Amino acid sequence: MRPIDGQARSASVFVAKLRTPFAVLGIRVSGSALTGVEYLPLSERAMAPTNTLAERACRQIERFLDDPMFRFTLPLAPAGTAFRRRVWDALPAIPVGESRTYGEIARQLGSGPRAIGGACGANPIALIIPCHRVVGSQGSLGGFMGVTEGNPIDIKRWLLTHEGYRFGR
Repeated sequence: MRPIDGQARSASVFVAKLRTPFAVLGIRVSGSALTGVEYLPLSERAMAPTNTLAERACRQIERFLDDPMFRFTLPLAPAGTAFRRRVWDALPAIPVGESRTYGEIARQLGSGPRAIGGACGANPIALIIPCHRVVGSQGSLGGFMGVTEGNPIDIKRWLLTHEGYRFGR
C-alpha cells in the first residue's frame, strides 16, 4: 500500500478511481487481473472505469461498502516476493469482524512480526487483500500504509469498524 499523504506514487496508470467515505481508491489492472488498489486523498478526482475488470472491481468494492460480509471474487496478481505473497495469501482467512496480530500471523508462517508488518505495508491490493485486519499486540492498531498515526490509521479504524470489529476486547 502506498501512503495517502502524497508520498511518491508509482507512475503506472489507474484504470478507475472510486470515491469512498475514507479515500479515493485508485485501481490498477494488468491483463485479466487486478494488480493494485491504492488509497488516494479524498481531494483526488474520481474516474470512471476504463475496462470491464475495473468496472467489476468498482462494483465489488461498492458491494463491500454496502455489506462488509461481501466476499471479493476478483482475479488478483499482486507483485511481490514469495514471502510477501505467502503473507497476502494468509490475510483473507481472517474472518470479517476479527483481527490477528502481527505475531499470530508470524507464528502461523514461521516468521517474525516485523517481517509480517513489512509485507502488510507493501500490500499492493489494499482492502481486497485485508491487511487492515492485522493489528498490533495488546489491542494497538499497529501500522497501516507504513505509518502508525494520522489519516492512514483513521482509514484502518474506519474499515475495522465497518466490518464490526470490537475494539478493546
